[in-house]
Amino acid sequence: MTARTRQAIPTPPWIVLLMLLAAASVQATEEYALLQVAEPFIELHTGPGVGYPVFHVVDRDDFIEVLKRKTDWFKVRTPDGKRGWVARAQLEKTLTPDGENTHLQEPALGDFSQRRWEFGLLGGVFNNAPQISLYAGYAFNANLSAELSGSQVLGDYSSSYLFNVNLLSQPFPRWRVSPFFSLGGGYLSTQPRTTLVPPEDSNDLTAHVGLGLRTWLSRRFVLRAEFNRYITFSSDDNNKEFKEWKAGFAFFF
Repeated sequence: MTARTRQAIPTPPWIVLLMLLAAASVQATEEYALLQVAEPFIELHTGPGVGYPVFHVVDRDDFIEVLKRKTDWFKVRTPDGKRGWVARAQLEKTLTPDGENTHLQEPALGDFSQRRWEFGLLGGVFNNAPQISLYAGYAFNANLSAELSGSQVLGDYSSSYLFNVNLLSQPFPRWRVSPFFSLGGGYLSTQPRTTLVPPEDSNDLTAHVGLGLRTWLSRRFVLRAEFNRYITFSSDDNNKEFKEWKAGFAFFF
């Protein structure tokens, strides 16, 4: 009779890496023209949020340069080199150098079809076990993209790590609800939970085909759902098939 001991499962390095890539992408630079303060003053915060303290104010008629955007906050630079974050509500009350009101354009459906990078977090089921996945994708054009993904599967008797490289075809990129087809390969590593007589780990190559849907929600956010069918190529020729269902949210730029 064997006794199983559950152990805390550390966060794999690939999850940390993809999370760092996603965080970096949120802060992608966007260039804007110089803007002139039209209100009595605007406030500069030390960070992108109302919880960050105000450390400087810019007076009326002074110009500021917008460096980048993070959700509804904009990082700006003053003529004397001070850098801080301004809320969208205040920035919309500035003027362009031509004296026109500032208009901050929101990402729209057309931007979704012209995206280059996409990052997402998905949850689902792999071989009847709960799964969490992270992915990063690059679009070569509106119809074809490549993705790198990593997943952790938490079974009752083992934990598995799945790594994939995928090619995605999106035949109708301008549809708000857009189907896609995927084809790829990867690597599945299964590590049994600790027992008195621990079995050996298994490491197998995989291939899969799948289909799914992307739905543009608003701004830079996407809802994604997909189904994939896998086959694993075992060294003992005992190939197996698995099904995967997952859904979650992504953002693009």
